[in-house]
Amino acid sequence: MLSNNRKLKEAKVQEIREKLEKSEAVVLANYQGLNVEEDTKLRKDLREAGVEYKVYKNTLVTLAAKELGMEGILEYLKGPVSMAISYEDVTAPARILNDFAKEHKNLELKAGVVQGEVYDEAKIKELASIPSKEILIAKLLGSLKAPMSNLVYLLNAIKEKNESAESAE
Repeated sequence: MLSNNRKLKEAKVQEIREKLEKSEAVVLANYQGLNVEEDTKLRKDLREAGVEYKVYKNTLVTLAAKELGMEGILEYLKGPVSMAISYEDVTAPARILNDFAKEHKNLELKAGVVQGEVYDEAKIKELASIPSKEILIAKLLGSLKAPMSNLVYLLNAIKEKNESAESAE
């Protein structure tokens, strides 16, 4: 019985290690005090953004983090801790959790790991202020489009001026 329990724990540690290893960003938060409705909404928001939301035993996360050399997050693994894990968008977990925490004071950001670097709460909140990749791309395309549009208007104005000069002759 004891060895079976140990095997289950080892499998969980392996699962956590793989998630941490594959992730682009992991944000740790204290979720204590959220009711079922709030927790369900948070999970839905995260899921829609492609972010995985898990709660593991701190001891198991500690073992996985040590295996990966992520000792920097160990100090934040105290009390009830949830993990928002993103495999693509670095800002999504921080942004969604931070926005949710503004409306629900029971959720507190603790720290995170972004592309292997440990971020404290202040850095996570700073990361949360960065717009999503889609918004940044739209802004970039908009800024690229503006000069081209101005050039088209200028060329069109020159063409119309030349045509009106030719018809006046």
